[in-house]
Amino acid sequence: MIERLGEAGETIGDVVFRQVRQDIIAGILPPGTKIKLEQAKERYSISVSSLREILSRLTTENLVIAEGQRGFEVSPASRRELMELADLRIVLESHAMDLSFASGDLEWEGRVVAAHHKLAAAERRLLSGDDSRTIDWVRHDWEFHQAIVSACNSATLMANLSSVFDRFLRYHLLARSFRGDAVVEDHKLLLELALRKDSEGAKEVLRRHVQSGMEHVLKSNKIA
Repeated sequence: MIERLGEAGETIGDVVFRQVRQDIIAGILPPGTKIKLEQAKERYSISVSSLREILSRLTTENLVIAEGQRGFEVSPASRRELMELADLRIVLESHAMDLSFASGDLEWEGRVVAAHHKLAAAERRLLSGDDSRTIDWVRHDWEFHQAIVSACNSATLMANLSSVFDRFLRYHLLARSFRGDAVVEDHKLLLELALRKDSEGAKEVLRRHVQSGMEHVLKSNKIA
């Protein structure tokens, strides 16, 4: 997920890769932006050759488009991609829920409860009208969904879900509005169903949660 600090053993390229990726997801580099390598080199304090490599890596997630000799562009936002990401997130996260609920133990339950506690605090601030820390809610939202599926015991599944989640999140950040009480209630219900290990109930709430989020973004008229 975005906004993760540097870790032991990381190269400068790894750190910059995450910075560029975060800037795309957060909309700091808006959809359709031409990435001028000389300017980006100064912004991220890295060589042009390393920057090219980083941008090429981001094409694999469809966050960046390579334009041959013309350079790179931030991938445009489209209704079609949003709908595809919503479907893919539901498939991946639902499968991860099945696996996680089957093997989740007491420590897993603790992670889920702790993650929801942080998320609920961020949501209370947003509902009170304080949107200055929206990025905190973004981070805690992922941490909660991640905690629920964290016992799935599949690094590959988690990596793919994380990528899809972030790309789906990019559209929510473009919409720039919080969906309010409905989201809060969905998260409370997901917590209850996870602790009961009610996989079918949780998957149904997740499907509604993701589809409602998609519809919210589409109504914002912030994408073509």
